[in-house]
Amino acid sequence: MGQWTSAVGAAQLAQLLASQSAGATPGSRRPPAYRALADGVRLLVLEGRVPVAARLPAERELAAALATSRTTVASAYEALRSEGFLTSRRGAGSWTSVPAGNPLPTRGLDPLPPDAAESMIDLGCAALPAPEPWLTRSFQEALGSLAPYAHTHGDYPAGLPVLRRALADRYSARGVPTMPEQIMVTTGAMGAVAAICHLFVGRGERVTVEAPSYANVLQLMREAGARLVPVAMAGRLAGWDIAAWRQVMRDAAPSMAYVVADFHNPTGALAGEDQRRQLAAAARSAGTVLVVDETMADLALEPGLDMPRPVCSFDPAGSTVVTVGSASKAFWAGLRIGWVRAAPDVIRSLVAARAYTDLGSPVLEQLALLRLLENGGWDAALDARRLQVRDNRDCLVAALRRHVPDWEFTVPDGGLTLWARTGGLSGSRIAEAGERLGVRVPSGPRFGVDGAFEGFVRLPFTAGAALVETAAARLATAASIVAEGGPVGADMPAGLIA
Repeated sequence: MGQWTSAVGAAQLAQLLASQSAGATPGSRRPPAYRALADGVRLLVLEGRVPVAARLPAERELAAALATSRTTVASAYEALRSEGFLTSRRGAGSWTSVPAGNPLPTRGLDPLPPDAAESMIDLGCAALPAPEPWLTRSFQEALGSLAPYAHTHGDYPAGLPVLRRALADRYSARGVPTMPEQIMVTTGAMGAVAAICHLFVGRGERVTVEAPSYANVLQLMREAGARLVPVAMAGRLAGWDIAAWRQVMRDAAPSMAYVVADFHNPTGALAGEDQRRQLAAAARSAGTVLVVDETMADLALEPGLDMPRPVCSFDPAGSTVVTVGSASKAFWAGLRIGWVRAAPDVIRSLVAARAYTDLGSPVLEQLALLRLLENGGWDAALDARRLQVRDNRDCLVAALRRHVPDWEFTVPDGGLTLWARTGGLSGSRIAEAGERLGVRVPSGPRFGVDGAFEGFVRLPFTAGAALVETAAARLATAASIVAEGGPVGADMPAGLIA
């Protein structure tokens, strides 16, 4: 498969630059035209709205689109080249890049050991303690029904038949008729995504992802040898740029696409029903398998929020849309039970391939989830979880506005994460300084493909009022250290001021 390189047209780049100008501070001092243009393009790259390695329009074309002189564009391009944000070859064109010192994403997010909680506020992991008494009660009931399974070999590669039926019934209740044969139980959502990648993505093949996207899934795909093709998310939780998705699916011909349509991780955006319909249609037209991660779908935090139909409702047979679900975010990560909904032939292929990996998910945990679904414990625990998460979110938002008022974010209506622009400072340097001050946050580049999002951090709704107040104060101190140019660690790569 030949190399695919994205291209940004002159009209498209002019529109992106104009959207930046619309948000500029009135009365602020205006730099020279070439400098303003260079700064605008640089910020688009750092925020992931223009991908790294994207071909920019020729100087003459961009000058015409911006109604400026070619000299202005040529000077801006030269400034970008000198700063490491543009690479050019004579007669061939110019491509966006990031400077060599910019921290690149190299791994996912690792939770801190529980015994580190006394010395570190961990805002790196978007997961909560188990809800009680529902967890203990479900395992007690599961033990009571374990005996029949204990007399078997215990390997159920597709999952326990009773749990597959219960999960299928939940999809049917959501308006998507589903048979048990369309469900495979997995070891968490990551196990589901890994199995899907193994089936659909060969080494070197392309996978389209949101930019930003969930760090651990991006790392999983990198290690599987996939070539990630990012599509920028719209700002202010506006969600998915369908025209861009159609273009990338058509031009890049990816084997697979991965989206988090329900309270997107990390931005918290919720895809509207029309966006969902068009994403499914674009994937179908391109022959691309669309993997939809629903792990946040149960975490709508605003009472009365009208949730759109699942993406799989626009492909009920499951031939194009493969859905991933999990109990980890809504209930407890320690349960380690996830699932896949797809066409029966896809499920059969996934089950067959599983024989060479983990054989199946633990029986007792499957029975515990089944008891939660059958006895009302799941819904009761979710009601309590939503109240807790909403309170956590509101406390976090209030603390950030008090301690770092120049940070920008849009408060999402659900999920577990808030995506914050760090006032023009390097998110990587703030994260490094914050960890030395006793608060751990993941910086923006971890959620990108190519070094973008340097001016962001992700903050989860996992801590209560007292902890987030302390965390926000420590982050404010970290931001001050970075703003003043203070040292944040000798081994820290030089960050960028966005």
